[in-house]
Amino acid sequence: MKLVIVTGMSGAGKTVALKMMEDMGYYCVDNLPIPLMEKFAQLVLDGHEHSLVALGIDIRSGEDLSMLEGIFDAWKQKALSYKILFLDAGDRVLIKRYKETRRNHPLAGGGRVDQGIEKERAKLGFLKKKADLIIDTSRLLTRELRQELEKIFMEDQNYENLFVTVLSFGFKYGIPSDADLVFDVRFLPNPYYVEELRPRTGEEKEVQDYVMQGGTAEEFLRKLTDMLDFLIPNYVLEGKNQLVIGIGCTGGKHRSVTIADALHRHLKTHRELGLKIEHRDVEKDSRQKK
Repeated sequence: MKLVIVTGMSGAGKTVALKMMEDMGYYCVDNLPIPLMEKFAQLVLDGHEHSLVALGIDIRSGEDLSMLEGIFDAWKQKALSYKILFLDAGDRVLIKRYKETRRNHPLAGGGRVDQGIEKERAKLGFLKKKADLIIDTSRLLTRELRQELEKIFMEDQNYENLFVTVLSFGFKYGIPSDADLVFDVRFLPNPYYVEELRPRTGEEKEVQDYVMQGGTAEEFLRKLTDMLDFLIPNYVLEGKNQLVIGIGCTGGKHRSVTIADALHRHLKTHRELGLKIEHRDVEKDSRQKK
């Protein structure tokens, strides 16, 4: 039997993840009373009816959460194999999601959402520390979350709990507030000044060839990928769950997109990572001089 405890912050996507795992063939039970967990696991083991089982646990369990430590210890003594999947997201993202859905946070009562989130983080902190898998959904679309879950639970790929977003942007539209690392590529050849290339983007070969001419971009990419190959394993060891790498040029349409695409291709070799690419400003067709 493969048993997965699906938990995490309210609003981070636990319910969605359970539905996706159900589509993958898991027998899913959400919000099972914690005192019944041991009995449920034993029934599944004895019956052998379900080989894939996912249990949803969250802050709604209240004071019963304190029982989990004893249950996990008992499972270890019985050599019951299980994994804990913890879904998380940044506070600002969670607040935004609650405002969009107009739901009340379960711990906020009549107070502010951010206060409820703070209380929930404190109560669930021990579960996050015990988690085998942590997915930060702050920047994930629903289909991207599904892709990550399929990699982990269907393809059995190793997952290092670090999700990397490669983000191209234009400095004229502002530096992304959530970027962990920012690299300025405005020193590279600028296709904006070539009339036939100006309306195109860095996702097209002609623009990429122009940006990569002369060898400067290739040398920059070698140095950048070498640094990231060093940093990423250390970020994993440090326990970082999300890394946003910003690549910026003036308008976010040509140079930054070209380099971001090349970096994304390289990072695909790190199959243990969650990975996505996002071109924030590529569609903003500004006529201002760069």
